[in-house]
Amino acid sequence: MSVEYINFNGSIVPADQLIFKANNRGFRYGDGLFESMRYMKGKLKFPEMHIDRIQKGMKLLRFDNCSLIDTWFLREKVEELIRRNRTGADARVRLTVFRDSEGLYSPVSNKFGYVIEIQKLDESQYVLNKKGLIIDVYDEIPKPVNALSNLKTCNALIYVLAGIYKNQNALDEVLILNHHGFLCESMSSNVFVVYDRKLYTPALNEGCIAGVMRQIVMRLAKENNIELVEAQINPDILNEADEVFLTNAGKGIQWVMGYNNKRYFNEVSRFLSDKLNLV
Repeated sequence: MSVEYINFNGSIVPADQLIFKANNRGFRYGDGLFESMRYMKGKLKFPEMHIDRIQKGMKLLRFDNCSLIDTWFLREKVEELIRRNRTGADARVRLTVFRDSEGLYSPVSNKFGYVIEIQKLDESQYVLNKKGLIIDVYDEIPKPVNALSNLKTCNALIYVLAGIYKNQNALDEVLILNHHGFLCESMSSNVFVVYDRKLYTPALNEGCIAGVMRQIVMRLAKENNIELVEAQINPDILNEADEVFLTNAGKGIQWVMGYNNKRYFNEVSRFLSDKLNLV
């Protein structure tokens, strides 16, 4: 079933309706950020954590009235859109917040606008992929490390170019390096590496997205006595690691089968995926 409606600044409008003018700042300057979420079994997953991240991002981007986007707002608007589209109990949700103002680089005001979109899903739980992913490292353009690096902003050119590289090389995913040459994240997820009976993931100061699923998986690892290390990770570890897996809010955990000639197991990723579905 195709999605028929979206929420644009509080109004439910047809999904194919033109809603932006050419001077929209999200289009012109990438002046905004977004949040991807999972609606599962009739409930929005981890709404408090998503709101915490979106509010921190809005404050960093100097938006006014950030507190208006709160947990109540998010649940209410998503439920309304789910009902209107008759999507059912399972869906992917995207909230995009942009600076709704005229002006060139200097905006006239810092008020925000927003768009909420949904996509129907068939799965009522997080599904670990049966076939492991084949990955490579995309190193043509590194990701800069700064105060914006942990946000999912509307400026996603690095990920777009990484996606083109992925398609051209018939890969399932690619890993992105930061400007110091260390592992940062994948094109669409955070990355975890199992090596020498420890679980490693790039620290936030390495420039990775501060993913909600990253936080959940880190918590599950600690609760189940899996030693976890947030660190600066040399990409050479991919040649020695026992496992590599990726995490995001939409898919949960996805395990990697191969990198170059290296092949990986999926013991830890399978264990954590099972635990994730109990949260």
